[in-house]
Amino acid sequence: MNSLKRKKDYYKKPSRWKIRHTKQLNRSMAGNTILFVIMGICGVFMALPLVMILNNALKPLDELFRYPPQIFVRNPSLDNFSDLYVLMSSSWVPFTRYVLNTLIITGLGTVGHVLFASLAAYPLAKHDFPGKKFLFSMVVLSLMFSYNVTAIPNYMIISWLGINNTYLAVILPAFAYGLGLYLMKQFMEQIPDSLIESARLDGAGEFRIFFSIIMPNVKPAWLTLAIFQFQTLWANTGSGFLRSEQLKPLQYALYQIVAGGPARQGAGAVVQLIIAAIPITFFIICQSNVIETMTTSGMKD
Repeated sequence: MNSLKRKKDYYKKPSRWKIRHTKQLNRSMAGNTILFVIMGICGVFMALPLVMILNNALKPLDELFRYPPQIFVRNPSLDNFSDLYVLMSSSWVPFTRYVLNTLIITGLGTVGHVLFASLAAYPLAKHDFPGKKFLFSMVVLSLMFSYNVTAIPNYMIISWLGINNTYLAVILPAFAYGLGLYLMKQFMEQIPDSLIESARLDGAGEFRIFFSIIMPNVKPAWLTLAIFQFQTLWANTGSGFLRSEQLKPLQYALYQIVAGGPARQGAGAVVQLIIAAIPITFFIICQSNVIETMTTSGMKD
């Protein structure tokens, strides 16, 4: 009995390695304070451009052209908003049309990219078939080429398909970004194969497994991908593909307003605020899901 009791007491006591390891993970109050100060300074610098965009939209023209430039507005005014309304209401294409075009391109392009990237990543991550490694190597290789390198081949393909000067000319290429496929494959590989095999034994088909098991478990991944794609498409000008003025996105309208001269700088500041506000709002809505822990982090075969 005494020997058995000593063994129990031995296993209850933390080992030296555990004690040393715990001490290494714990930070002192001074270390936490320094880390908090550094993160606070970095946060202020990252928030500074957003604060300046907001203040520029409220600045009168004399403050916009003041040198050295000031971050905060002294005499806030809504004249820039009224100038933008008057300017766009008298234009050939209404301002709401530019906003609608951007919403169509961004919404369909983001949803389509997440769906197609996930559907293509699922067999690469959880199925074995001839040429699997070669296809994934081609996807990784495509990440090395910038947009300038593939611009001419993309234009030739879009023209050959006969969809130039349409929404599809901007939306369809967004479906084929290799970064999304790579990201989704890496996350899907973390899902245990036993979970999928159990679903197959219960009679679930591949699409049922994909939409009921795979996608919910990689929710942080495809929400992160949606944020990246949303920001990319929201800033798209449609140059090279969209020639009709009624199909131009909001970013194109910004360039046209700013190109009108110094008198339109106030209206241009308001458009910059509108362009920045929508992606930020989308990120705030999705950030709680993006930073959450993967549901399969503690699962093992």
